Amino acid sequence: YPPSKSLSDLVKRMKGRTSRRLQEEYPALSKRYWGRHFWAIGYGAWSTGNITEEAVQEYLEHHRHPSNRESDPFILE
Repeated sequence: YPPSKSLSDLVKRMKGRTSRRLQEEYPALSKRYWGRHFWAIGYGAWSTGNITEEAVQEYLEHHRHPSNRESDPFILE
């Protein structure tokens, strides 16, 4: 069956809704993140069984550093 929504659309909605709900519940977050991204840019998605723990850790470490997130795409091969 073809999916009716893309994974990227699903993640975008989840990030948007959770960001909005958290900032409504905790007003200090609204002040802190005004005009900025609440969640990191991008997401990781893998099918189960085809990824090693080391690869996940490498992905997470790469995205912890702000300088890597926007200018240097991370590609698993």
